[in-house]
Amino acid sequence: MYKRFYNLKRNPFEITPDPSFLFASAKHQEALTALYYGVLGRKGFVVMTGEVGTGKTLLVRSLLQLIHRQNMASSYVFNSLLAPFDFLRAVACDFGLAGSAKSKGELLDELNGYLLACHRKKITAVLVIDEAHHLSTEVLEEIRLLMNLETIQEKLLQILLVGQPELDTKLDSFELRQLKQRIAIRCQLESLNLEETMEYIQRRLLIAGSESSDAVNLFPPDAVAEIHRYARGIPRLINVVCENALLIAYARQARRITPDILDEIARAFRLTGIGPESPEPPPEKNELWQSVKTLVEFHDPQDPASREKKHFEQGVNGGGQHNGFESAPT
Repeated sequence: MYKRFYNLKRNPFEITPDPSFLFASAKHQEALTALYYGVLGRKGFVVMTGEVGTGKTLLVRSLLQLIHRQNMASSYVFNSLLAPFDFLRAVACDFGLAGSAKSKGELLDELNGYLLACHRKKITAVLVIDEAHHLSTEVLEEIRLLMNLETIQEKLLQILLVGQPELDTKLDSFELRQLKQRIAIRCQLESLNLEETMEYIQRRLLIAGSESSDAVNLFPPDAVAEIHRYARGIPRLINVVCENALLIAYARQARRITPDILDEIARAFRLTGIGPESPEPPPEKNELWQSVKTLVEFHDPQDPASREKKHFEQGVNGGGQHNGFESAPT
């Protein structure tokens, strides 16, 4: 909606993990280098952890892009809530195998044959497991056994576990001590500091088509400081705050994000402790709701959104059940 007004070619603050928007902070650059080195050097077992929203999946997708440019084969498992046999089948299927084996033994034989064929062709096979903090102890034990697929010189399969800090706790447990001892590289993502938050916002605006001077003017230092305070340096929350800030500013036809806009967003998304204790304004006076109404009115009358404006407005004012700004996307 606001792209033309701010001279942008694309939305700069989508929360989907798009590798083209990768911001390489010192910690993120260090983590990506460690992951790539672990895979390229055939280290066997690599672990990366980080808090929710710090950019783990974005780094994984960036790594997969690098892998696909090399002589490598990859399997990416993002559903970690699987039983051991289903997990092994998911691994096999993403490697391009049929995965039709009737028993775990047959499935492991199929995987071993595939990995040996990759080894003969000098192809590195990589298994990436996202959301690994959800893996059961039984599945983690299966992963340890997969590490036994090796030649005399090297591992046939390079494994990368990616998850929240709960994964560290799980790997530190007594029953998984054998798996922990096999970890060759371990890295951790952290939130951005204030300077990195400024660079992060400006980089995303530049990639989206903004001029450098426009990016600085749109999000001045005082606004960035507020964004960093409310989002705590977490990239996903920074995106949520900045996206909604542009929405409100566009509705006001404002060329600069101001602290009062950010305060409104923080209350709406419960990013401040004063939100639940302060009485909420009536829906018709809520700044975010007013911004949506204004944006709809800016649209061409023939636009489907404009044609449905009346129904949307009636739904919100009638029951107050459709305020989509009550909670952040997960």
